[in-house]
Amino acid sequence: MSSKASITVVVPTYNTQRFLDQALTSAQQNSSSNLEILVINDGSTDGSLSIMRQHARLDDRVRVIDKPNEGYGATVNLGIEEAHGDYVAILEPDDYVVAGAYDWLCEAAAHYGMPEVLKTSYWRVMSHNGADASVSHGYLSGRIASVGKRICLAEEPQLIQYHPSVWAGIYSREFLLRENIRMLEVPGAGWVDNPFCVETLVAAKSIVFLDEAFYCYREDLASGSSASASAQLMIDRWNDRQNVLDTRGVLDSGIRQANAVVATRFLGQMISNGALDNPTIRCNVAAMLRRIDRGTLESITCVSPSIVSTALELAGYCEYSAPRKTAYAVHLINEAEWALRANGPSFLLHNLSLAAKR
Repeated sequence: MSSKASITVVVPTYNTQRFLDQALTSAQQNSSSNLEILVINDGSTDGSLSIMRQHARLDDRVRVIDKPNEGYGATVNLGIEEAHGDYVAILEPDDYVVAGAYDWLCEAAAHYGMPEVLKTSYWRVMSHNGADASVSHGYLSGRIASVGKRICLAEEPQLIQYHPSVWAGIYSREFLLRENIRMLEVPGAGWVDNPFCVETLVAAKSIVFLDEAFYCYREDLASGSSASASAQLMIDRWNDRQNVLDTRGVLDSGIRQANAVVATRFLGQMISNGALDNPTIRCNVAAMLRRIDRGTLESITCVSPSIVSTALELAGYCEYSAPRKTAYAVHLINEAEWALRANGPSFLLHNLSLAAKR
């Protein structure tokens, strides 16, 4: 494969001096001269700006933009506007990529005919107090049947059912501009990757998924975007996801069910942390669930039947079919097989312990 595509890696940075050097070094470990590393300082008050400027002095592929704090979404959006590459990638500054990742993505984009979205698997790096404790495959690994084929989302709706992982892949800049796709601009991080994930994959007429993992995503960082979200934030971002489907006129049952699964998973988190005891949250989550038709909720078998029952009750569907416990049991068996195949016995035992608590 010959490299014909160029990539701009957007690094939206706010107070991440602890990991920024590793992130930028990993991006620079690519030989392509078609690579642009656009590091945007979002008003950091630590030493982040100094680190990025040091990298820029040593590598002319690194470009630094310094601006006041506006939040993750606004910073990524500026990167999309300022990018020079055919494709845009996102690298969060507390993560890193394997050496040669962007060289490989450049070649893959050319090989597959320059798709609008090139999506990949990723590595989950579990970190505790800054120490990387374990590495496992991300949720999409081994789940997508249409690997290496040009598809649309209706063929693989699972792509929006798990972690948004917007940084695991690249997006045609021309596609983003043509479709006017941007991240929501809210303070902080605000889970704005959720609607961005849905909109890019819904709008794309050509998606290629590759099961190779190159992006290393740190989880369990107290300062990171994976920290626990408030119930209202989950409600808001799911409504934003559903708004994308409604605005773009998406009627495909598989896509809408995949998004409904996300709603019930958010509900499960709210149940576990007691958020439904708050009358306002309970009212808002009920309104969220009423946006999903009864048949779609009743058809969900990959979420605990008790959570599905609660969703149906909150949505006001007083007469509904009992959740299918046998189908859920089959799902759990399939998930156990996936966990064992993808990540080994210790990961399986960890997942079983989490399931037992639900």
